[in-house]
Amino acid sequence: MRSFQVTAPDGLTLAAYDCGNPKGREILFIHGFNQAYLSWARQLDDPALCREFRMVAFDLRGHGASDKPFEPERYSEDRRWADDVAAVIAAAGLKRPVLAAWSYGGRVVTDYVRHHGFGGLAGINLVAASTKDDPAYAGPGLAHTVGMMQDDLAVSIAETRAFVRACFALQPTEEDFETMLGFNMVVPPRVRKAVRNRQPNPGDLLPTLRLPVLVTHGADDSVSLAARSHFAAGVIPGAELSIYEGIGHAPFWEDTPRFNRELADFARRAHGAAQPKTTKQRAVSAPRRASSSASRGRRRTGSPSA
Repeated sequence: MRSFQVTAPDGLTLAAYDCGNPKGREILFIHGFNQAYLSWARQLDDPALCREFRMVAFDLRGHGASDKPFEPERYSEDRRWADDVAAVIAAAGLKRPVLAAWSYGGRVVTDYVRHHGFGGLAGINLVAASTKDDPAYAGPGLAHTVGMMQDDLAVSIAETRAFVRACFALQPTEEDFETMLGFNMVVPPRVRKAVRNRQPNPGDLLPTLRLPVLVTHGADDSVSLAARSHFAAGVIPGAELSIYEGIGHAPFWEDTPRFNRELADFARRAHGAAQPKTTKQRAVSAPRRASSSASRGRRRTGSPSA
């Protein structure tokens, strides 16, 4: 894997990473709140994905190895997040990537589309993504973010530990959990607070999307309820919805074989490598411990909460 630095328009340095087939179809991974590019390790290290796709990931501003300024205005403006994505795309020389966005990464994708449009994208995979802010979609695990914003180190560690645990219905190994806790703890409390205090995302851009979109969510997500993705798939024209039964907030980690297979299939279709579906519904086979449903348009697998 090659690491490189990207300079955002406001001068921040972003840490970015590049791997896979240099001539392959492109996927850009965007992680969630308080996470890092390492969240996508099971995709970036997957031999099959590396053979076929060029994969790029980066640490969001304030996260991972990227710069972490304390000024709230460095995080409050949508344009800064949008320009970060555009800067990574330009620095990596990506021509028409699929964006794979987890959790808060969904907010970053809507920032990008709001300011740069979707014409330069092949498709979007929204993974338990925050595409519309509504208290009805918040799971109990999200409550730990309140303590994570405190300066008391003991409280911050305890609440961060609980938050990482809440991201999984199928828990990671202790070694993997320690790595996750490590990169979660490099985000300062003041940065966490600034990110969490942004203006709510109204979700107004979802109906305007006119490109392939796959919406992925774990049915047992206790951080962001699956109702959020049912809503998104219902209002995004032609969106596919894939629900993972028995899986939590991190389907790409908890059921990696299925996630990687669905991501690869979607990326091929989005890049025009396969014929588009002609039926309104397509079943997605599921490996052990998971079942699925996929739909297009306004067809849904369930009703969102109010």
